[in-house]
Amino acid sequence: MAEHNELGKLGEDLAAEHLEKENYKILERNWVYKNAEVDIIAQKENILVVVEVKTRSSLDFGSPQDFVKPKKIQLLIKAVNAYINYREKDFEEDINVRFDMVAIHKNGESFAIEHLTDAFYHF
Repeated sequence: MAEHNELGKLGEDLAAEHLEKENYKILERNWVYKNAEVDIIAQKENILVVVEVKTRSSLDFGSPQDFVKPKKIQLLIKAVNAYINYREKDFEEDINVRFDMVAIHKNGESFAIEHLTDAFYHF
């Protein structure tokens, strides 16, 4: 299990680096609200981006994005609503929210990173 947690942590680090290279400002990592955890909350211009990171050591059992279920999406929505209320004064009134996914899988000795914007519209 420790190896799984290490892979997940590495995936989140890789995702944060990728987002920063794409000019996203990381606001929070592993933000928790009740029983929901948001991997990364970032901002790019007037868009608040909620990022779910899924990391897999192989694609043998499906792609990383196959592992996000509707219940997880509902928890993320509740969590981000709480986050916006919590940080209300920090955002402009016209802030938009987008749910992205960064899917990462081991590809030989390196990792393949796929950034899916508006990821939950694909379900």
